[in-house]
Amino acid sequence: MTERNTSTDSPEKRTAGIAAAGLVSSGMLVGLGTGSTVAYTIKELGRRVREEGLDILGVVTSYQSEMLAIEAGIRLTTLAQHPELDLAIDGADQIDSELRAIKGGGAAHTREKIVSVSAKRFVVTVDESKTSKQLDKLVPVEVLPFAKEPVVKKIRELGGKPQLRSAVKKDGPVITDNGNFVLDVEFGVIKEPEALALQLSSIPGVVGHGIFCNVDELYIGNKDGSVKVITRQK
Repeated sequence: MTERNTSTDSPEKRTAGIAAAGLVSSGMLVGLGTGSTVAYTIKELGRRVREEGLDILGVVTSYQSEMLAIEAGIRLTTLAQHPELDLAIDGADQIDSELRAIKGGGAAHTREKIVSVSAKRFVVTVDESKTSKQLDKLVPVEVLPFAKEPVVKKIRELGGKPQLRSAVKKDGPVITDNGNFVLDVEFGVIKEPEALALQLSSIPGVVGHGIFCNVDELYIGNKDGSVKVITRQK
């Protein structure tokens, strides 16, 4: 079974995360993703708030990004107050050559997707190790606890091999910020991500899944310190 990516922080992540922060200007409403790469984005935005007077409002995707943003001094708002964002920046566990991504290693993918589709522009920032010709990582699926077994049955009918994600420092399953379970599902090479995304979304009890087909721009941090930018062809 393909394992979820657990790679440690790297200079490439820092390079990509800081570069993406350069897209933000004063007056923007910005979605702030979750994970080790976008953490550098949040810290860089905080530096610019303190040192350059950058004036932005952020919408966070998890308790983790909320704590980072508060520590960085970024003013926060909500989608209830501002349902349309100028920009959302997030990381990914894997992204293919057509800018389709798998996210959810941090179990924040449902809120991340809501924020990403609320933005006029969705940018993903990664290091080179997260890029791939085709998607083949485990697909996280957030599911209502009440519906776990029926969802497992439906996912198996789609050819997936689901496994309940277990917590590391507590007994029992991982509980998302929304109070739900996460199934990590092995599908092998995903030849048609858009079709699978629709099939997963149609299962009653599925709150959200980790296939993202709405990435507008990709920032890749390279080992030589450069950043490669790829824009979706429209």
